[in-house]
Amino acid sequence: MKFRSDPATIRGSIAPVVTPFTAEGALDLDSLRALVRWQLAQGSHGISTGGSTGEPGAQSVEERVAAMTVVAEETADRVPFLPGTGSAKLDETLRLTAEAERLGADAALVITPYYARPTQEALFRWYSTVAAEFPSLPIVIYNVPSRTAVDIAPETVARLRRAHDNIVGIKETTKDFEHFSQVLHRCGRDFLMWSGIELLCLPLLAIGGVGFVSAVANLAPAAVARMYTAYTQGDHRTALDLHYALHPLVELLFVETNPAPAKWVLEQRGLLVSGHVRPPLVSPTEAGIARINELLAQSEGVA
Repeated sequence: MKFRSDPATIRGSIAPVVTPFTAEGALDLDSLRALVRWQLAQGSHGISTGGSTGEPGAQSVEERVAAMTVVAEETADRVPFLPGTGSAKLDETLRLTAEAERLGADAALVITPYYARPTQEALFRWYSTVAAEFPSLPIVIYNVPSRTAVDIAPETVARLRRAHDNIVGIKETTKDFEHFSQVLHRCGRDFLMWSGIELLCLPLLAIGGVGFVSAVANLAPAAVARMYTAYTQGDHRTALDLHYALHPLVELLFVETNPAPAKWVLEQRGLLVSGHVRPPLVSPTEAGIARINELLAQSEGVA
């Protein structure tokens, strides 16, 4: 909760950790604790859980709350905690956001409601309802059209920004870089923006972004954090070197559906007891594993 009063301090590499499961598919909270501790030791600037990389759609509300509770305990105000609390259902979104507020989250990351493909007016009303319900909790819009089939328009974001003081920022996971710029232009450059597209993390900083919530931080948290720090300290050469060095790991993440490749790698490294992903996802195929190993060899020294 330390960062809640000043969400502009939620900067840098906010690692969106995977949700560990046992080989039988049960929630593995001990591994989650260990992952968060490892992330903090590696220098991640904050922790997120319950986003796309965390398989929220395959979990019950109770499981998502249990995971949030563990992360809140482990971060313990040392770094910002930014849990994903969105769902396709409004009642679940409100319940998860209430739990995040109770647990001391610094902001709530609320995904655009998926599958229904709401209009821009419907999106405005959805986020207005969440923001009005939790006026003291910073709300971060999570725009990821490849997962939700809906893209929140820059003008809708600006309208929400004008209507609600606690809508403080957006996680942009779209490859349309003009969209990033349009949102900041319409909302004001003090509006907070994090990139969820790995290869746009560094470019976003150049136009006023405050950081990234990048899945590659699951595999190379120190390198991703260093990329942000190097850029903000004016060492653009190092930041650029790290950006390109991370390319093989970015490709690795999407050899098959994220987060299956990342969880497989984390299991091989002993950071997870099991790389299990819940249906409808499956663990990497033999062909996928072969490509993952090729890309790991290319990323030696980064991860």
